[in-house]
Amino acid sequence: MKKTKNMNISFRPIGMIYSPFKDVKGMPIQPKGAKGVRGTVEVNPEFADGLTDLEGFSHIILLYHFHQAKGYKLMVTPFLDSKQHGVFSTRAPRRPNPFGLSVVRLVNIMNNRLQIENVDILDGTPLIDIKPYVSEFDVHPADHFGWLDKAKRSVQYKKSDNRFE
Repeated sequence: MKKTKNMNISFRPIGMIYSPFKDVKGMPIQPKGAKGVRGTVEVNPEFADGLTDLEGFSHIILLYHFHQAKGYKLMVTPFLDSKQHGVFSTRAPRRPNPFGLSVVRLVNIMNNRLQIENVDILDGTPLIDIKPYVSEFDVHPADHFGWLDKAKRSVQYKKSDNRFE
């Protein structure tokens, strides 16, 4: 088995995500807990043509940079449990590559601005990419959810705190 070589990979934001959440503390931890919360995605003008035909989708996937995350830990205590778990079995923001993913409702597009709903993202978050959400591609029946089997039902009621600052 080959080892992963150290290589430089760089990304540049294609825009910014704006939401009512000015502080990490008290934010919903997943879009399920942000039902009805509206936000805006502003795509940089040089990428606006890439939005062509996106208005036909009811939901989109936002990939973004956890810009407030400082460092990472391989073992974390996630919001939905009191025990430590490996970071790759969680959605914790402090990760070796601090990327987030949210599926949000696309309300409308005006030029390079997208109005979105069910946003669980910190205000001013750098946007890395947008992909259309297609349930036939993106939904896979799962048999089990690891340590989250017991906790997943409470996600809509959980809010973030300062454990990942």
